[in-house]
Amino acid sequence: MAGERRLSRPDSALPDWHIPDAAYRPIPIAWFAGAFLLQMIVLFGLFIMLAGNSGWITIALCTLATLGLAGWTWERGMKDAGPAWQIATGLMMAAQWAFVCLGAAARL
Repeated sequence: MAGERRLSRPDSALPDWHIPDAAYRPIPIAWFAGAFLLQMIVLFGLFIMLAGNSGWITIALCTLATLGLAGWTWERGMKDAGPAWQIATGLMMAAQWAFVCLGAAARL
């Protein structure tokens, strides 16, 4: 069927132009990693920009940013992920937010 070509695909009986697995299938690790990296960048930027202000302002704005990113991640697809991924994402976002609060506590 395939001539001299050595195909290791399980769908080698299909024609070459047919790609059955070409649909995008999002996975929870992508949402988790996206939330982690984006929150890290946003919180770091806010912390640096607000370094001269009261710690309460930093904590308040970082809380809003974290809640906004959590909502975005949830709507992006985390709501359909398994409970372990949802818990891990929530804990990770809470931990990063807690580090910012700890750093801003010196300015309260």
